[in-house]
Amino acid sequence: MPSPRPRSEPMTRPCPGPRAVTSRPGWKAPPGATDCHMHIFGPHDRYPLSPGRGYTPPEAGIALYREMLSTIGLERTVVVQPSVYGTDNRVTLDAVEALGRGRARAVVVVDESVDLPTLRAMGERGARGVRFNAVSGNGTPLEQLEALADKLTTLGWHLQLYAHAPEMVALEPVLARLPCPVVIDHMGGVQAAEGGVENPGFRALIRLLERGTWAKLCGYRSSAGAPYGDVAAMARAMIAAAPDRCVWGTDWPHPSLASPDEVPDDGVLLDALGTWAPREAQRQAILVDNPARLYGF
Repeated sequence: MPSPRPRSEPMTRPCPGPRAVTSRPGWKAPPGATDCHMHIFGPHDRYPLSPGRGYTPPEAGIALYREMLSTIGLERTVVVQPSVYGTDNRVTLDAVEALGRGRARAVVVVDESVDLPTLRAMGERGARGVRFNAVSGNGTPLEQLEALADKLTTLGWHLQLYAHAPEMVALEPVLARLPCPVVIDHMGGVQAAEGGVENPGFRALIRLLERGTWAKLCGYRSSAGAPYGDVAAMARAMIAAAPDRCVWGTDWPHPSLASPDEVPDDGVLLDALGTWAPREAQRQAILVDNPARLYGF
């Protein structure tokens, strides 16, 4: 089992917040379209940040997120537990309540000691999956993948993984045998500048997709920058391999970046999806139908 890469930056380095202004996309998303990956931070006095975190985000709350979501024209949301809170899922589950259980779901972070009654209680509050984050750290060790997958299978939940491209290669046989659905974050951690579709990690991702794995088309972290054309070939290959198991997310408010200049415009991100999935049926699947099946909307 691979170990997370060591971090060279200060353990609690600050990062910028979301953009003040979001542009309107050049196309209209279908009714029921879902942002399948975002985070809420703060208020920090109510939800203290973990001392083991790898970065320190400014507050980014429900009101700001709703404004962005309205601007880009999406209706549903999946709140993903960020690494800066460790296994304290209060901010994520409370965000589902605030956004409305009819329109929001959660992906939480736990460890293998969690019992089924605790997971079921989280499920009643909107949780549908558990995240492993081998990139940002401060989360559940990869060694616990299989133990937690057995519990998630009992609940009908999925396991979500954010890893570096080399880890995707090492984890491929493990992920292929897990009994629960698996969702891969951020295009498998593959960088367009490091081979893109020819990268061994990306080839492992495609093989997994062809065998039934899901993936998130959150591509800006794999890109050199807007308008993200360098990841188009990767996105199209993923959609071709699993058109009924690809979903999309903003990753708002885009945490852990080094500079405000790096923070994406979510309208531009949705426009990029429009170039990767130009047909109406593709957009309907990625934004509406696939999320509805995966998260139970």
